[in-house]
Parts: sequence; C-alpha cells; structure tokens
Amino acid sequence: MELLRPAVNPKEARGQLIWFLVWTAVTAIGAYLTPDAHGHGTHQQLGFPPCPSVLIFDRPCPGCGLTTSWSDLIHGHFGLAFEAHPLGPPLYLLFTASAWLCLYAWRKGQVVVTDNPIMSRLGIAGLILFIGFGGIRMALTPHFGTNGERLLANIITGHRPATRVAKTLPSPKGR
Repeated sequence: MELLRPAVNPKEARGQLIWFLVWTAVTAIGAYLTPDAHGHGTHQQLGFPPCPSVLIFDRPCPGCGLTTSWSDLIHGHFGLAFEAHPLGPPLYLLFTASAWLCLYAWRKGQVVVTDNPIMSRLGIAGLILFIGFGGIRMALTPHFGTNGERLLANIITGHRPATRVAKTLPSPKGR
C-alpha cells in the first residue's frame, strides 16, 4: 500500500497545505481557549451555543467535550483531556500526524493516498467506535449539563423550575 503518490496538478497538492493550515488554526484556537472546568462547553467561548443534546436531554452527545479535551491537551493537561473526552487525545494526535504528513507531501509535490480499501475500513471503524462510544456515554451519563445549561434549557422551553409554595387550606367548617 502506497502512502504518497505524485500530485496530478498543483491544485491537488494545495489541498495538502490547506489541511495543515486547518490543523494550525485549530491548534492556535485550542491554545487561545481556556478549557472549561466542567469538562465540556469550551466551544461557547467562540460564540457557539451549548450542545442541543445537553439542553434537551441533559446528556452528552458523542462530541461533547472534544473542544475541551483538545484544548486541555494543547495546554498540557493530559489527564483532564482524557476526562473531558476519552477519544479526544487520540483523535487530536491522529489529526496532528495527518497534518504533518500532508505538509511533507505538499513540500514534495505529492498527495496522501486516502482512496484505498484499508483507509476506508479504518475510517469506517473509527466512525463506528466514535458513535458507539458516544451512544454508550449518552445512555450512561445522566445530569451532564451545568446549572447554567439547565437554566437556559428551562428558559428556551418555557419550563419553570419547581418551587414550593405554601398554600393555606380553608378551615373545615365548625372549627
């Protein structure tokens, strides 16, 4: 199995450089962000809303915690990175390796070969692992949201938190 092949044209090789630049931007953003202490929600510092799964079900989606995990990893907090999302560090390291391989290929006027059966099988296996892990985590992790996320969910849905109100009952007649 060949890993690299000559680029057909400069435009094809440019895609390798773009992948490396995307990795550079993601890494710079991860370094800029402060990982959220809750293990998820770091993406909200970029103006994105909380995860709909957390708001609606109070449970994590398969990707909940990835931004926090990557940011923790970039900041050198390895244990916290795995706590935020166990698949985060391996995914970031795979992303990093592929980015550097693409930069190398671009410098040599080549492209990374991704259209072969082995790469397809690895991609499908990775996707099954990610979604399977996410489904199990969603099923086994209730009450995932922070108090702020629960409050926002209540505001969005129009639900009011249950409050106790003392009611005075009418006195029975004759007393």
